Amino acid sequence: MTALPVLILALGCLQDDVADVPSEELQAGKDANKKWFLIGAKADAKPPEKGYGLIVVLPGGDGAAAFNPFVRRIYKNSVPEGFLLAQMVSVEWTPGQFKRLVWPTQKSAAQGMNFTTEEFFDAVVQDAGQRQKIDASRVYTLSWSSGGPAAYAIAIRKNKPVAGSFVAMSVFNSKAHDLSHAKGQAFFLYQSGEDSVTPLEHAETAKTTLLGAGADVELKTYSGGHGWRGRFYPEIRAGLEWLDKKRDK
Repeated sequence: MTALPVLILALGCLQDDVADVPSEELQAGKDANKKWFLIGAKADAKPPEKGYGLIVVLPGGDGAAAFNPFVRRIYKNSVPEGFLLAQMVSVEWTPGQFKRLVWPTQKSAAQGMNFTTEEFFDAVVQDAGQRQKIDASRVYTLSWSSGGPAAYAIAIRKNKPVAGSFVAMSVFNSKAHDLSHAKGQAFFLYQSGEDSVTPLEHAETAKTTLLGAGADVELKTYSGGHGWRGRFYPEIRAGLEWLDKKRDK
C-alpha cells in the first residue's frame, strides 16, 4: 500500500499549547527499533482503580517525533479521562519503503523487517503495562490513513488484543483478514465523502463486511476530503467514547 498523505495540523509549530502534556520517548523491550511515546502519564497522578485505559496511536505516517505535538493535542482535546496514549513509531526497514508501505503487517510485509506491526503493538502494550497500571480490557487503537490497515490487522486476530478501533480516512481490504476473528470487535470509522485518496466506499465496505462478520460498527462521515478537517477533536472524542460504551455492554 502506498503511504497516504494526510493533513497534519501545526506540525513543526510552537508547542506551547501542549507544554503541560507529558510525553516520554521509550523503547519497547529495550529494542531500538521499537520506539514509542508514552503520553499523558504524570508522576504524581494516581491511576484509576482498575488501571488506565490505553489508546495506541498509529499515525498516517511514520509516527516519528514530528507527529508528537499533534498526538499530544489529541490527548489534550479528545481523550476521555482515565486514559493514556501510546504513539508508535514505524521503522523504514529498507530505503524508500515508506513510499509504498508505512506499517508492515503479517500479510503485508516489508523487505528486511524484523517484526510485524502486530508484534510491535503487542510489545508496546506490554511495555506500557510494566510502566503504568493498565486496564487490559480498555486497550484501543486510534489510526488514520496509512495506519488504518495495520489497525485492522491488529484488531482482527484470534486473541482480540484490543477492545475497539477508531479508524479514519483509510483503505480496507477484506481479503487481508480472517473475518471469523472480527466477531465481538468494535470499529468506529471516520471518513469523508469527498475523499479522493481513500474514497468513502472503503469505509462503507468495511462497515458492511465487519457487521456481517459479527462486529459492532459505526461510520461517521465528514466534509472536506482526506485529512483531519474542521472541528475534528470533538469527533475523535465522540468516537473513543462510543468504543468505550460498546466495551461496557
